Parts: sequence; C-alpha cells; structure tokens
Amino acid sequence: MAEERPAVEQHGTPLVANRVLMTLLVAALLGVVLLPFASMAPNRLMSGQAVSLTAALLPWQWLTLAALACVLALCTLARPIPPRLARWLTLGIAPLWLLLALYGLGDYATRALQDASPAARVSQGAAFWILVFCPVLMIIDAFQRLDNGLAARGFYTAALVVMVGALFASGTFGGLSIMQEYANNRDTFTAEFLTHLRLVGLALGPALLVGLPLGLLARRRPSARGPLFGVLNFFQTIPSIALFALLVAPLSALGEALPWLKALGVGGIGAAPAIIALIMYSLLPVVRNTYAGFAGVPATTIEAARGMGMTTRQILWRIEVPLALPVILSGLRIVTVQAIGLTVVAALIGAGGLGSFIFQGLGQYAIDLVMLGAVPTIALAVMADFLLQVLVALSKPAGTR
Repeated sequence: MAEERPAVEQHGTPLVANRVLMTLLVAALLGVVLLPFASMAPNRLMSGQAVSLTAALLPWQWLTLAALACVLALCTLARPIPPRLARWLTLGIAPLWLLLALYGLGDYATRALQDASPAARVSQGAAFWILVFCPVLMIIDAFQRLDNGLAARGFYTAALVVMVGALFASGTFGGLSIMQEYANNRDTFTAEFLTHLRLVGLALGPALLVGLPLGLLARRRPSARGPLFGVLNFFQTIPSIALFALLVAPLSALGEALPWLKALGVGGIGAAPAIIALIMYSLLPVVRNTYAGFAGVPATTIEAARGMGMTTRQILWRIEVPLALPVILSGLRIVTVQAIGLTVVAALIGAGGLGSFIFQGLGQYAIDLVMLGAVPTIALAVMADFLLQVLVALSKPAGTR
C-alpha cells in the first residue's frame, strides 16, 4: 500500500496552498493561548498582572478576531477558495485584524483605568505584538504572491497608515502606559527624535561621498579590491559599543589639542564619535553594492556604447550609472536601516537620539519608557526600508524586474 500523506489529497493536489499564511495563523493562535495580551500594573515600575485576550477584549471583539482567523484559515487551503482570490481576501482581512487588535488594546486600557488608581498602568503583552506583526507579514506575503504594481502597493500602504494614524488621533491609545510616557516626555521626545534623524543623515552623507568612489575604484582597479574590502570587513567585526569606546580617547585628545575642533563639537563624547563610527560601519555595504552594481553592467553594452563613439565619461554617466543605480540604492537601503538601529547605541556616549529613552528605561526598570524609544526606532527603520524599496523599483530600467 502507498504511504498516506495527510497534507495531500488523493489526486496529488496539496491541501495547503499557502504555508506561510498557515504558519502565521498557527503562530498567532499559539501566542493568544500561551501569552498575555496585556498587563495591568499598579504603577510604572512594578510588574503587571497578565491579562489574556478573552479577558481583555469584549466578546464581540475577540469573536470577530476568531471569525477573521477562520476566513484566513480557508485562504490557506487550495480549495474551496481559488489561490488568487484567497490572496485578495488576505489583503482585505489582515488589515481588519490589525486594526481590531490595536483598537481592542486601547479600548481595554480605557476601561481598565476607569476605576483604578491614577498611578495604574496598562501595557501591551507579547500576544498583542504577535497579533500585530502576523497580519503585517500576511500582507507582505500576499503582495509578493500577487506581484502587484508599485502604485497599488503604495496606495494600499498609505491607506493602512492613514487608518492606524486615525486610531492614534482619536485618542484610542491614550490609556496605554507607553502613551503616558510619551505625554510626560513630549518635548524631549521630539528633540531626541530629530537628533536621531540628524545623526543618521550626518553619517549617511559622508558614507556615500566616500563609499561611491571607493566602489568604483574597486571595479576599475582589481589590485585595490582585496586590501580595500579587507579593511572595510575589519570595521564590521568590531562590536558597536567597543568602537564607540575606542573613539573616545583619540577624539578627546584631538579636541584638546585643536580648540577650533572642540568648538565645532569634536570630543570624546557626543555626536562626533557616533557619526564617525556610523560612517565606518556604513562604508562596507555602500562600497560592496557600488562595486556589484558596476560589475553587473553587461560588457556588451559598454562595447556597444564605445562603438557609437561615446567617451569614457559619457559611458559612466549615461550607461553604467543608470544600470548600476538599483544595486547601489539597495546598498543604501541596507545602510540606512543599519544606521537607524546603531544610532540607538550612540546614546551611551552622549550623542542623544531615541536610544536615550531605551537606556533611561533600563536604568529605571521602566519597560514602557524602553518601548518609547524602541517602537519609534523600529517604525522609522520600516518606513525607511519601504521608501528605499520604492526608489529601487523606480530606478530599474524599463523592462527589467
């Protein structure tokens, strides 16, 4: 007798058409069953009491979530819903799931704090984060399978951002502890957020100015390629905290020796060592992708341009740069996300940024203050990644993927 396969029908057709969606649904179910959806604490420093999903949400809220999960479960199967229709249903249902999870937490916080002491805090639990990230990953997977155009993805993303923003604007999350931390640090948060952006920008600019010519040099001069990538790879092996620490002593001595540099802010602590370290970390992806981009230009295309009488400079700017640009921008995408994350560590040497809230929260054992720095950092990295993905897609020559 032939061995039975439970995931396959008798005629060889797979029962599960979308294993990614099925995995995400199982992860969400396990998270809801095993982990708390929220926590209720008497104050910002004490550990909170775990609250399950069914205890936090009203019956209509968790029943609606369950119904949406059932429809998504049908979308994972090869039948009865056709695969393409299932993907469109996923794009319609996953945002509803996301918005309901967000609204449910904010609504619970409002209800739970009505009769509680003024110091009481409601925080999000692990199951909440799972219920937020799973539909986002479902949306990404559905778009990849549908292979929609850039305009459709952009419009969909903008609409989803507007809906989430409307929840924030309505005050739905006002009762959450992280929003109370934001209210207590509103002015400081704005200043540190701008500082974070400034540090990233001051690091990316020089990294591009130095990295792009070095990448082109590595392509033009093979003899320089090995030593160049060896040095840049060495920078990547140094832990970020160690690199910040190594820069403190020499920059401090340099600032003392040259007062005009000290007047410009160059010293052992502050923005100067942070920016230098971020530049050092950013060089390798920029140089490597620049080299790969120019190396990927077909030799026949360059020969054809020479045959048409184009000069070396014209070939560079009219042929090589446009064809290499998507790969170069992919490197910029990697560098930007990396710099946004590493800038958090720069707060340890007095550079400021969103990392200030993270380390303050760790020092005070205030997890929601940590989240006040961590969540915007993650959101900023995701937004930067998305925007640069759009630029990469727009930079590709017509007829290429």
